[in-house]
Amino acid sequence: MQALLAVQASGGGIGIGFLLPIVLMFAILYFLMILPQQRRQKKWQEMLGQLKAGDKVTTSGGLRGTVMALKDDCIHLRVPPNNLVVEVTKASVMQVTTPEEEPKTK
Repeated sequence: MQALLAVQASGGGIGIGFLLPIVLMFAILYFLMILPQQRRQKKWQEMLGQLKAGDKVTTSGGLRGTVMALKDDCIHLRVPPNNLVVEVTKASVMQVTTPEEEPKTK
């Protein structure tokens, strides 16, 4: 009887030893991949919320232009050199270019 209890008691430790590496892998995955992505997403959402007419933006497709008008889910961009006005979705805006970041052209 005592031998049976000793075997059952030692078997319970194997389950905890097996789960610990899996829990650690998920924790590492969360802190290295998921958390930074959530922070980037939140920062991008804030940037889209602060868009206003006159901002210079770059889209995911590579268009650079000036915001002319804002709608619910799209914006109108004026794209040089012919001042063509293009309608794109807000989700395609990847970055807002400030005057300090603009490349100097001579």
